[in-house]
Amino acid sequence: MSLQEKVEAPVLTYTRHHTGVIELNRPRALNSLNPEMVSIIATALDAWRGDDDITQIIILSNSPKAFCAGGDVRHARDAVLGGHVDGVDDFFAHEYDTNADIGEYPKPIAALIDGVVMGGGLGISAHGSHRIVTEKAFASMPETAIGYFTDVGVAHMSQRMVGSRGVASPEIAKFWALTGYRMYAADMLWSGLATSVISDPEGFVADAIEQGIEAAVDKHATEPAEPAPLATLAPAIEEAFAHETWPEICAAAQAHPDLAELLTKLTASGCVTSIVASLELFHAESGEVSLREGLELEKALGKLMYRRDDFAEGIRAVLVDKSSDAKFSPVRGEDVDVDSIRAALNPRS
Repeated sequence: MSLQEKVEAPVLTYTRHHTGVIELNRPRALNSLNPEMVSIIATALDAWRGDDDITQIIILSNSPKAFCAGGDVRHARDAVLGGHVDGVDDFFAHEYDTNADIGEYPKPIAALIDGVVMGGGLGISAHGSHRIVTEKAFASMPETAIGYFTDVGVAHMSQRMVGSRGVASPEIAKFWALTGYRMYAADMLWSGLATSVISDPEGFVADAIEQGIEAAVDKHATEPAEPAPLATLAPAIEEAFAHETWPEICAAAQAHPDLAELLTKLTASGCVTSIVASLELFHAESGEVSLREGLELEKALGKLMYRRDDFAEGIRAVLVDKSSDAKFSPVRGEDVDVDSIRAALNPRS
């Protein structure tokens, strides 16, 4: 590969001392993951897995705005509408397999998140050993706004993550993941989505390469400037989201005016089938299920969801026309075909 080809590649992979570096290099698209990017990442991880000279991995972005704004769902929509849905099956399968590989990787993987991380960006960062964020970072799972569902293993890891609060909360995980709520650094550290907050990303990377990830964390870790907003909302969220179904959750939220108002605002333009599907996925991944097993469930659910009209319609409204006028069907949680969702998640039932 020539230098020019390397610079133009959507992901740059190289080694520094004993560190394998994966640098996301598609800034104009906010590093949205396409099939080529997933392939480059997977190939690099495979190559370094058995290389004794490589002791740790760092994943970062060269964009000042984003770590990764998600998967390239516009590409997936075009393929679905063009009758090439098998290619979409392959893309998501490869992406989810790579997410599982990161979660099972035998060496430390640190993702440096400076700016936005959403959807597929969490798939390549949230399952590693270290999730290092700056005060400019924010994390969101906006899939329910585009007719899809909370994927890339987030349903598995988020209801198990333990942050500075000291305890996992499946209810807070559901609230964040189903609504598209934006967690900034304080919320990310408090909930466990982030393992550390830093203020000097360039210095952190230099020290991590020179001294190791743990030594760099010890040197650079700091406390967020503001308290976590979720901490105030936590009692109301945990009471409401302890209920089993979306209509029950919405009804329970009415006892907490601040939560009810926020919930209405966040989900007003969302696809209710996507919200229900995400909730069912959380239930399916709540027990003795590994990350890889959970991602296998997501492959099956995804095949249902992106074949529905809501997927193309949601992406049109949010990402193509940017009109925010998606017409989803149905519009009420009570009318969602829950049986088809459960059948996808339980193929042997």
